[in-house]
Amino acid sequence: MTTRQQILYLWLAEGDLATAVVGWAFHDGAAGRGPALPDGEPPYATGTAALEAGWFLLQSPPPVAVQRGREYETGHLTNEFVFERRVDCGA
Repeated sequence: MTTRQQILYLWLAEGDLATAVVGWAFHDGAAGRGPALPDGEPPYATGTAALEAGWFLLQSPPPVAVQRGREYETGHLTNEFVFERRVDCGA
């Protein structure tokens, strides 16, 4: 049996897994041989929903202290969660 890894990045509205997905990226090491993800729409509404679907949480974001007076500045998405699953690709 050969297994391959799939990685799912979910950026959430806050640092809580139960908050809404605001961005996502998917990397398929199984060359499309695993369960399909929807195009254009986030595959899950929350990080908790990804866990319930069988994804394993690899990394959660460290807490970020917002400096006073900089609360409304834009930048990178801070609430990045990284998930993985292993897909059987046959012999």
